Amino acid sequence: MHDDAPRSTAPGVQVRSTDVLRAVPDHRGGAVWRLDRPGRQLDANLVRLPPGSRVGASVEPEVDVILYVTGGSGRLELDGVSQELRAGSVVWLPRGARRALAADEDGLTYLTTHRRRSGLTVRTRSEGGEPPCLQHLLCDACGRPAAETDARFCARCGTALPEAG
Repeated sequence: MHDDAPRSTAPGVQVRSTDVLRAVPDHRGGAVWRLDRPGRQLDANLVRLPPGSRVGASVEPEVDVILYVTGGSGRLELDGVSQELRAGSVVWLPRGARRALAADEDGLTYLTTHRRRSGLTVRTRSEGGEPPCLQHLLCDACGRPAAETDARFCARCGTALPEAG
């Protein structure tokens, strides 16, 4: 996320996406802004995918997501069906659906919004010894855990996840 982005601390207009995007280098991908007000019921993220980049296939098991394409173009793969994305597209991503995104040569910028998720809970079973390390499943950019143990990209913001160590 870009810490210098102009933003509000009160209800109402939170940010002007054009200001945020102008302040972030074109080649930088991932979440460039997120709603982070205490007591909110919603999560929202402004995400930029640089030209040719992808958000790998993932499943969000907890919440439905609305994705609004603010700029650029790309493709959505939703439960095996490929769909074109372009500025102005409004997309419903139902919970449990497998989805992946790919930016075209001009990149893809989109806003996601959904009901706020519950806090991170990591549960593991162990037959003795050390429990498995799950740090590689946490996104460095937004802190969200991956839903799948083999995920390579964050389903929320598109940032590459750390390599398993």
